[in-house]
Amino acid sequence: MWCDPMECSALQANLDRVRERIASAAQRAGRSAAEVRLVVITKTHPPETIRALYACGVREIGENRVHEALDKQQALADVADVCWHMVGHVQRRKARHVVGRFALVHSVDSVRLARELDKRAHMAGVDHVDVLLEVNVSGEATKYGFPVISPDHVGPFLDEVRAILELPHIRVHGLMTLAPLVADPEEARPHFVALRRLRDQLVREFPEANWRELSMGMSNDFEVAVEEGATLVRIGTAILGPRSL
Repeated sequence: MWCDPMECSALQANLDRVRERIASAAQRAGRSAAEVRLVVITKTHPPETIRALYACGVREIGENRVHEALDKQQALADVADVCWHMVGHVQRRKARHVVGRFALVHSVDSVRLARELDKRAHMAGVDHVDVLLEVNVSGEATKYGFPVISPDHVGPFLDEVRAILELPHIRVHGLMTLAPLVADPEEARPHFVALRRLRDQLVREFPEANWRELSMGMSNDFEVAVEEGATLVRIGTAILGPRSL
């Protein structure tokens, strides 16, 4: 796939730096870098940028907005093996546009959304939708996600998880969170620890389900997230530079 040499060179250098940082963080935690998948977030960037990323070997692309993602998927219909991730909030009325179009939906933040995705998958003849459950471990009012106040107050959340696991067309693969945007990445660590501990509790409560994935960490804090067990990091700015609003 053609790519402007200067653009590809800059992207490749940024990708190499991010991957080196992931590898170093994994090593510090006694993990293999192969356990961590890099999802490049391309919100507001044009399809040509995704083509350039593809030329650099990137196959996992994350989008925040449903219709922006669909437009890009149409523009890149000739690229068969891009693995699309929906990482942004999904309104229930847009659930029908998500089903069958994304390899993984990171942002299932309510039983109602899970049920809508399940219904739409049934109507479309789609066998299943692969999802992560978004948890608001920071408790910030501006963030989406299941509210989990503390490890001692997870009863309602466990009931919601049980309801989602019973849906025939929904496959849960783990958890996702957004840590607060802080100047010092170390301040994000407690939130990543909290998500990992919640995942471990879910493994005990629902051992029949798949809780492998922890989607956490972005450009400002992904190294700390990797140290705390992230299996998916969602990185845009560190690779593509600041995005337009």
